[in-house]
Amino acid sequence: MTPKPLRRFIALNQALGWMEDASLPFLQSTLGPAAVQISEEAICIDASIDAKTLENALEQAAIKMRDSGWITGWRNERYTVFASDQAGDLDLSQPLFQLERAAFRRFGLTSRAVHINGYTAKAELWIAQRASNKAIDPNKLDNLAAGGISAGENVWDCVIRELSEEAGIPAQLASKAVSSGKLRTTRQEADGWHDEIIYTYDLQLADDFLPKNTDSEVAGFQRFRFEQIEAILPRMTLDAAAVTQAFLEQRGINNAEG
Repeated sequence: MTPKPLRRFIALNQALGWMEDASLPFLQSTLGPAAVQISEEAICIDASIDAKTLENALEQAAIKMRDSGWITGWRNERYTVFASDQAGDLDLSQPLFQLERAAFRRFGLTSRAVHINGYTAKAELWIAQRASNKAIDPNKLDNLAAGGISAGENVWDCVIRELSEEAGIPAQLASKAVSSGKLRTTRQEADGWHDEIIYTYDLQLADDFLPKNTDSEVAGFQRFRFEQIEAILPRMTLDAAAVTQAFLEQRGINNAEG
């Protein structure tokens, strides 16, 4: 896929994301052409437009994108857009507005997610296979559980929810998950610019525990020994592969690199 040109998306005096020119007409149709200033490097929304007005305009633009087929996999689930701090990370103390999650890539907005590695004392990892009807990366291999953090949801509640929904793990067991850090993945995709902060967790499971999907988003699970993981990395989603590599490297297993 040849990368399409992107311009910085600036609104509320913040550099919020990246946009393709093909998305511009949808934005101009809801805000009006005069409110959308275009330069060689950036698409800037008039600074007089407040957060609520911007939220409504982006939502209407996203609906038009959906109705035209420009956005697929509409979820009726909203993510929060946060301001950035001086280091370019999200400032979680400054929520700006909310937007349908399926629209985030079209505006290049930064989303947040959790990924949980499930492992055993026998040095095995549980790997999930995404369902064939998933809007993004159908049939790809994934971590034990993973999912986006909805508006109003905190990281830990998302971990507990995703482990329950995707792997049938009760809250008492899920609460033993241990934070292992975070990473950020950015790349251009067919549906826009992907920018996501992933909070990673590890959960040790008993050797006889069998995960069971409850929300129809996972086709099945399989255990792999740590030394087998390198061979399946190309079959994983890019985000899951990055999380899995980090898990192995933290344990001094570097044969997953390259």
